[in-house]
Amino acid sequence: MAASFLAPVKTEQEIFENSMLEDDPNCNSSVSRFPQEVFQPRWGPTHRGAQELAKLYSTGKRIQEYIGVCLGLTLMSINLILILSRFKIENISTVVISALGGIVTADFLSGFVHWLADTWGSTDLPVIGKNFLRPFREHHVDPTSITRHDFIETNGDNFMVTIPFQCHMLYQFLVMSEDESQRVFSWTCYLYLLAIFVAMTNQIHKWSHTYFYLPKWVVFLQDCHIILPKRHHRYHHVAPHETYYCITTGWLNWPLEQVRFWPILEVLITKVTGCKPRADDLKWAKKRI
Repeated sequence: MAASFLAPVKTEQEIFENSMLEDDPNCNSSVSRFPQEVFQPRWGPTHRGAQELAKLYSTGKRIQEYIGVCLGLTLMSINLILILSRFKIENISTVVISALGGIVTADFLSGFVHWLADTWGSTDLPVIGKNFLRPFREHHVDPTSITRHDFIETNGDNFMVTIPFQCHMLYQFLVMSEDESQRVFSWTCYLYLLAIFVAMTNQIHKWSHTYFYLPKWVVFLQDCHIILPKRHHRYHHVAPHETYYCITTGWLNWPLEQVRFWPILEVLITKVTGCKPRADDLKWAKKRI
C-alpha cells in the first residue's frame, strides 16, 4: 500500500532514456535508443537549440536582472529591519506559521509559473519571448546551463517579481501607526517570507542541478527535503517535461500529480484556444544539429 502511495511518477528506465545525466554532462543518455543520438546530442551545451537560445541573452536583459537583484535586496533589508523593530516575543508562533504558509505558497506559485512558461507561448513573442520564456526553453535542452549562470542571471527575474509587493509593504510601514502595524503583523510576516522564498526559488532550483561542491548545509536541506532535492527534480526533466513543476520545495508535486491538476488545465486551455501544450518546447528540442 505504502509503496503504491509513494510510487515514483517516472521509472528508472524512463529517466535513463529520456533525461540528461547531469552528474556526467558529457553523456547525453545512458541508453541510446537510436544510432543518430550518438552524433546528434539530445541535451547539453553542444545541442544546437541550446546554443541558439544562449545567444539570445542580451545586455538589456542583464541590466534588468541586475536592477531587480539590487533593488530587491535593498527592499528586503529595509523591510526586515522594520519587521524586527515591531517584533514581540509573543509573535514567535506567528512567524513560524507565516514561514510555513509562505514556503507552501511559493512552492505552488513556482509550479504555476513554471508550468505556464514551459507549456505555453513562444520565444518569438514580443518582449516576454526572448526575455522570460527563453530561459525555460534553454533549460530543457541544456539542464546544466543554470549551473553556469551567476547569481544575477539565476535570480534576477525572481527578485524583480517581489519588488511591487515589497514596495507596498514599505509604504505601509511608513504610513501605519504602531497599533495598526501590530494588527496586520501576521499578514506582513507572511508576505515578507513569501517574497523571500519566491526570490530564492531559482537559486534552490540551481542547487538541485548542482552535483559538485555544494555547501554541506544545502545538501542537508536537500536530503531532508526542506528544499528541492536533486532526485525529486529529475522527474521533471524526463522528456516531455510534463510533470513535477514546483521547484521551491517540491512538496506540492505529488498531490498535484495525483489530482492531475496540470493535465486538466491543459485540456481546458487546448479546448478553448486550440493551442497545443509544449509545442515551442518541442521545436527547440528537435534542433539537434
